[in-house]
Amino acid sequence: MKLSDIANSLGEEFHGNGEIQINSISSPSNVNKDSICLITNEHFISHSLSDASAILCKRNLIKLIPNENFIISENPLETFAKLTKIFFVSPSMPSHNKEKNIHLGLDVCVGSNFTSGVGVIIEDNVVIGDNVVLGHNVVIHKDVIISNNVEIGSGTVVGSEGFGNILSSDKSWKHISHLGSVFIHDNVSIGANCSIDRGTIDNTIINQGVIIDNQVHIAHNVVIGENTAIAAKVGIAGSCFIGKRNKIGGMVGIIDHIKTADDVVISATSTVNKDLKEPGIYTGIMPISKHANWKRIALWITKLDKIVNFINFKKN
Repeated sequence: MKLSDIANSLGEEFHGNGEIQINSISSPSNVNKDSICLITNEHFISHSLSDASAILCKRNLIKLIPNENFIISENPLETFAKLTKIFFVSPSMPSHNKEKNIHLGLDVCVGSNFTSGVGVIIEDNVVIGDNVVLGHNVVIHKDVIISNNVEIGSGTVVGSEGFGNILSSDKSWKHISHLGSVFIHDNVSIGANCSIDRGTIDNTIINQGVIIDNQVHIAHNVVIGENTAIAAKVGIAGSCFIGKRNKIGGMVGIIDHIKTADDVVISATSTVNKDLKEPGIYTGIMPISKHANWKRIALWITKLDKIVNFINFKKN
């Protein structure tokens, strides 16, 4: 595509030779000829940027970058997201109407422009909206509702039985059948190999605009607020209520019945064992150190209450 055409598609201004051809996107560390490269700050500026056909950046960086062709944006990262859509080529996936290896249950309602991969299973009474994409080997269990513009990655299971059990009088575990389902709202993206459990009675709910990375587990009766982002290997236990616009880092564990406020950020690998009632950044981990040193620190932590009591006693 010509630089001018790309700029028009993005709704941004270009500077330089609008006729130059752009065939791909490249990174600052591996600049390719005939490509456009995103530069977000001065740290990424190098002489190799002269090899790119054009640069996407803010206006104040133009004079610092060794190139003559630019797309100028006040929010380069947001423009970059749009740019990737221009160059992205969707994988070829068969329509559910054409493939024999896609299982459809009874009373399934599917909207327009639905595509799926191989080995997809959709059980009874599932409702799927418009512009939904299911990857290979996705399983959608009974009664699940998926709204419009939803993408679900390969190997993900939606609507599986939750981990609800009671310890009976004979000390054996008795499973609680889950009668609820899962409701996924508009514009949700779910990665590969995730599991989202159905509710015990009420539904598990993934609200509009949520993005979920690979290998995330969301347990029964969880509600995820609008435009929340969840990184890989997060585990959210049952009946949690996650606020709007939360950002949950990789490998975070959230115990059951936790509530978080809107605009909460949880650092990677944290454990959340109490409600987070105010917006802000939360961290629930100790810094990594050699194991022997970590054991000494942990030992002192267990004695903090005795130390405080001793100090108060000395003061009195």
